[in-house]
Amino acid sequence: MVTRLRALFTQWTALVPVLAVVLLAFTWGRGLPGVLVALVTLVLAGAVLAAVHHAEVIAHRVGEPFGSLVLAVAVTIIEVALIVTLMADGGDKSATLARDTVFAAVMITCNGIIGLCLLVGALRHRVVHFQSEGTGAALATVATLATLSLVLPTFTTSKPGPEFSTAQLTFAALASLVLYGLFVATQTVRHREYFLPITRKGEVIDSEDGAGPSTRAAVISLGLLTLALVGVVGLAKGVSPTIESGVENAGMPHAVVGVIIALLVLLPETIAAVRATRRDRVQTSLNLALGSAMASIGLTIPAVAVASVWLSGPLVLGLGPTHMVLLVLTVIVGTLTVVPGRATLLQGGVHLVLFAAYLELAVTP
Repeated sequence: MVTRLRALFTQWTALVPVLAVVLLAFTWGRGLPGVLVALVTLVLAGAVLAAVHHAEVIAHRVGEPFGSLVLAVAVTIIEVALIVTLMADGGDKSATLARDTVFAAVMITCNGIIGLCLLVGALRHRVVHFQSEGTGAALATVATLATLSLVLPTFTTSKPGPEFSTAQLTFAALASLVLYGLFVATQTVRHREYFLPITRKGEVIDSEDGAGPSTRAAVISLGLLTLALVGVVGLAKGVSPTIESGVENAGMPHAVVGVIIALLVLLPETIAAVRATRRDRVQTSLNLALGSAMASIGLTIPAVAVASVWLSGPLVLGLGPTHMVLLVLTVIVGTLTVVPGRATLLQGGVHLVLFAAYLELAVTP
């Protein structure tokens, strides 16, 4: 009976990504009535769960930290395509979309996902353990990327408004690519051991228990993961007009659209991170969270820099004072969380309160 249920679930996770892409092909660029929006939302949720399943298969095959890197990069690449597409369609009103979505990704990952994982882990294991060397390096890279790309444009004077000049944007794009490339090399080659899960005695766990899937199964999962993520992001774009209408009708700022899109896109990583925490693999959860934040900045900024060549509207990247305060507080709190290499309920609660404050200020600035 268990074998049959497992086979049924595996078939389900294979069918839903295909269904999501087919539905995307039929709905792309069209206005969606209420019933179809409900169907798209249902399939989108199924695609998220399927993406998590296939990401875990790949992670089990290739091991850490490669597994979390695959999911983070795959999600971010498609997220970047979504941002550029929405900016091309939105005109001047989408001038802040890249900034809002990237900053939302940073706050969701660094406070929402990390806080949730620390809370779940501490409830289950009292104290969670991770490697401060690798996590600290990831947090430092995220802080540097966020400051160069989202804070400095507010203070530069070459161009009016919180915008970069062409030369400054080019530098920010190149710096983002260089830093992200250096981090990936550090994480996967030179100091891979800093990003592996550890036991409560500090011993490194270099592989998961049990036999891993075959190479063929991992390749199939990689293809289905790609389909699932294309479906997630594409269907999220399909329901974005409904989201925008709902935000406008509720009298909320347009920046809330970027928050909702980031929440939808980051759902696979959130679920995967919580599952890793429940297995007492908190380091894997932190790799997913900070890797996603890093990839979101490191790949989005170069992409929008290239896209700005043909996009006619302005590109506003600089954060306002409120968001800068939240970013600084996030970096400080994140540093204090990371340095000991262990955390309790308190640290998880602090990060979640910061995330709740961000959501509150996004809705009522």
